[in-house]
Amino acid sequence: MQNGSRDFSSILVTGGAGFIGSNFIRYLYYTYPHARIVNLDLLTYAGNRENLRDIDIIETPLAPEQRRSHFIQGDICNETTLEEVLSQQQFDAIFHFAAESHVDRSFFNKTQFSRTNIDGTRLLADAALKHNVSRFIHISTDEVYGSIETGSTNEEYPFKPSNPYSTSKAGADLLVQGYMRTRNLPAVIVRGSNNYGPYQYPEKLIPLSITSMLQDRQVPVHGSGEHVRSWLHVHDFCRAIDTVARTAADYSIYNVSGEEKTNMEVLTALATYLKKDINTVKKHVSDRPGPDMRYSPDSTRLTQELGWRRLLSFNETLGEVVHWYQTNEQWWRDIQRKPWFIEQFERQSSGRWV
Repeated sequence: MQNGSRDFSSILVTGGAGFIGSNFIRYLYYTYPHARIVNLDLLTYAGNRENLRDIDIIETPLAPEQRRSHFIQGDICNETTLEEVLSQQQFDAIFHFAAESHVDRSFFNKTQFSRTNIDGTRLLADAALKHNVSRFIHISTDEVYGSIETGSTNEEYPFKPSNPYSTSKAGADLLVQGYMRTRNLPAVIVRGSNNYGPYQYPEKLIPLSITSMLQDRQVPVHGSGEHVRSWLHVHDFCRAIDTVARTAADYSIYNVSGEEKTNMEVLTALATYLKKDINTVKKHVSDRPGPDMRYSPDSTRLTQELGWRRLLSFNETLGEVVHWYQTNEQWWRDIQRKPWFIEQFERQSSGRWV
């Protein structure tokens, strides 16, 4: 049964300069004009201040007391930083997005993934308890369930992560569950599926495909490309997170699912839209070790208990997403010039995993 809706006037978002985090801050900023939002982000390779430039343009001319959006560069693994940030004001809610989230990179940097995703989550949960934060929203992933051949995974499905990224996210998810049971952390967990939309770091399949085709580059495809993913527009995911945060009971867990499509179906749709020959633009490379062939989260609980519905279909929004990357070329070209992007792109293009 749905609880009464909560209101948050003071919000901390970790990882708010990343793809989903920045889209969520934008969603909050324009949906709740009374809310004050603090964005705590370390600005590693995927964190980008340009992701919230539109809000910065609005906020910069305002007097400090009038500003609703604030940025702090800091590490969730630094206890001193967390103490400074949380002691400055009483946050109503913490939305925890900060994570190392790129599967391909996790094979080369296992230590950093464990540090950020598990240790960082633990330290943030401790800080939330110490400062009596009334709601802790942990952003998890459907990848904790691992690959499934048939059917779908509900919230009670056992975890079977298969790579350093999903293993570290499973550890963080379980850690939050433990804090909910043993320390009464007032948390909820949201397990999202593959997001797509504006401001997505161009290593991911959809922006990688779009930007590669716009530059007449071949798109590296892992293995056969028949991996099935649940594709969800980032705005629908933001709505789902907000719905869970405001209306779910403490200690709840919800999946958020999209539309199932293979990687090749996604790539073919993009090639068709951009009038490219799919056989020319794709380049099959060796698959990841122990690849997950199909994710299929079941979001029945979210729709039945909280009334959330997906509003944006993949086919209807594909053109809008392509258009965003076409008209924001400077944004992604600036990223492509970074040495950490170049290094990883070379690995992806050659299918190197060691």
